[in-house]
Amino acid sequence: MQSLLKLSALSLAVLMIAGCSDPKIDTSSMPASVVSVEKVRESLPAYKRGEFDRGLIIIATSTFSGVDILNPQRMNAAEIAESANAQMHGLTGDQVIHRADKILRDRRARARDHAIRTLKRLENKHAQASSDQQQLARFSIDNARYYMSESPYGALEPVIDLDVTNGTDQAISELFLRGVVTSPERTVPWVDETFYYVVAGGIEPGETRQWSLAPNRFGPWGNAQIPDDAELTITLKALRGSDDQPLWDSPPLSEGETAKLERLRDEYPSVALSSAE
Repeated sequence: MQSLLKLSALSLAVLMIAGCSDPKIDTSSMPASVVSVEKVRESLPAYKRGEFDRGLIIIATSTFSGVDILNPQRMNAAEIAESANAQMHGLTGDQVIHRADKILRDRRARARDHAIRTLKRLENKHAQASSDQQQLARFSIDNARYYMSESPYGALEPVIDLDVTNGTDQAISELFLRGVVTSPERTVPWVDETFYYVVAGGIEPGETRQWSLAPNRFGPWGNAQIPDDAELTITLKALRGSDDQPLWDSPPLSEGETAKLERLRDEYPSVALSSAE
């Protein structure tokens, strides 16, 4: 039994000595760094040398995360090299490989966390914009008509007749509208303008109102060439409440945000599904 213990202790000592004898990177000077890196590389099995080479690059470039690359005039090459050397000094070949693996894992984890945060932010923004659009749709434009009417002074003046219903649960004080006047024979609209309409006394939830608006006859609406059969389409763009504050005005995703959201949904389907729920 004692002989076995002695043999085990001796084996352990041999292993410790062998481990301590592995060459290490010495970055105390440029010549020492070059020589020691080559020695460490040669001490590794051939199949590990490619990993070691990649590990050196990963460790060296990982120091750039702490450098202000947006202000290159403030970058100091010596400081960058010193930072990289400090991370590699005293490492064996296997330790270089392991440290590089850890750097990559940490980097991927940070990238994943950032991507998931972005995904959830875009999902929330999209959901809020969709919800706001549904709320706006509850305020309906029931009828819209454009025509020219003779004023008491004999001049022709444009008129917009509107019938609307407030199906929201908020009193409305102002509307932001887009009006487009078209004719079947024309590809370009006669009129395509946005305008505000302040509702005198407001319009309460569930209330229906009829208005005759008088746009400026000296602008596009007063174009005498517009035929009698021209059609008017009115689109609701925004609403203000009784306190004159915008209602349900969350902006939709931009094209870039939409493309990014779709890409992140494909990359992290389980996260996208949980966000949707």
